[in-house]
Amino acid sequence: MSKRRQKKKGVNRKSNQLQNRKQVHRNVKDRLFRYLFEKDREALLDLYNALNGTVYQDSSQLEIVTIESAVYVVMKNDLAYILTGTLNIYEHQSTYSPNLPVRFLIYLAQEYQMVIEKAEKSLYGTGRISLPTPQCVVFYNGMNEMPEERILRLSDAFENKKARADVELTVRMLNINYGHNKQLMEKCRVLEEYSRLVAVTRDYMTVEKDIQTALNRAVDYCIENDILKEFLLRNRAEVLGMLLEEFDAEKYERTIRGEGREEGREEGVKTSIRYSIEILQETSQPREYAKKKIMEKYTVSEEEAEQEFLLYWK
Repeated sequence: MSKRRQKKKGVNRKSNQLQNRKQVHRNVKDRLFRYLFEKDREALLDLYNALNGTVYQDSSQLEIVTIESAVYVVMKNDLAYILTGTLNIYEHQSTYSPNLPVRFLIYLAQEYQMVIEKAEKSLYGTGRISLPTPQCVVFYNGMNEMPEERILRLSDAFENKKARADVELTVRMLNINYGHNKQLMEKCRVLEEYSRLVAVTRDYMTVEKDIQTALNRAVDYCIENDILKEFLLRNRAEVLGMLLEEFDAEKYERTIRGEGREEGREEGVKTSIRYSIEILQETSQPREYAKKKIMEKYTVSEEEAEQEFLLYWK
C-alpha cells in the first residue's frame, strides 16, 4: 500500500473515531437524567405530579415504555412511561433544536406501534384501539438563555403556511437550569437537586484544570451538602463515568467562550454565584482571583461582585 493511501486511511480512521466520540458525548447527559429517574420511581412520580398538578402516590402504576429493542428503534427517546392513560415522553437536551417536534412525532409513532402490538388488535379491525394520551416534554439545561417555558409546534416546520394542516404536535420545553422554574423544582426535589448537581459540576470545571479532579470534587461537594446524597453514594462510579463523558474539558471551554456570557443577571444566577464563590473558596483560590472569575463568568461589575463576596466569602 502506498504511503499516500496509508495516510488517507489513517485520516479516515481518525475522523471516524472523532465522529463516534462526538456521538457519545452528545448522548451522555441524556443517560444521566434517564438513569436518575428510572432508578427512582418515586421521583418519576413526583415529576409527573409536578408537571400535571396531580397527587398520585402509587409509583407501581408507572409502566416504563422507553424504546429499547432494536426491532423498534428508529430514534431512541430518553424516557417514556404510561400512567393513568397518558403516554409521557421526555427528552433531556443541552442544545436547542427546532426539530424537536419532528423527533417527538417519530417517538410517538414508535411508542404507539408497541401499544398496538401489545393489545393484539388489528388496525384494520372494526373496533377502536384505545391509545394513551401523549404528553411531550423537553427538559433543557444548556448554556444558552431560554425562557422558563416554551411551546414548540410541529406545524412550524410545515412549508405551506396557508394550507390547513391535518396534523399537529406540541412539545413543552422547560428550562431546568438552576434558579429557573422554581415552582416546578419545589414540587420535585430530585429534579431540583439534579439541576444543582449540574450547576455545581460546571462551577468546579472553571477552577480545576484536571477534569477527573473537578468531577470528584463536585460529587463530594454535593454529597456533603445533601444534593442527591443517597443517589451519589450508591452510584458514584456510574455517575462519574457519565459526567466524565459529558463534561469533557474541550467541550466545556467551547461552551463557556461561546455562550456563557448570556446568563446575565437573572434572579436564578444569584444562587449560582453563591455556589461559585463557595467552591472557589473551598479550592483555596485567592480572593481577588475568585472575584475576577465571578465578574467574568456572570458579567457583573466589580462592585456587584464585591457585594456577593461580602455575603458569601467567609
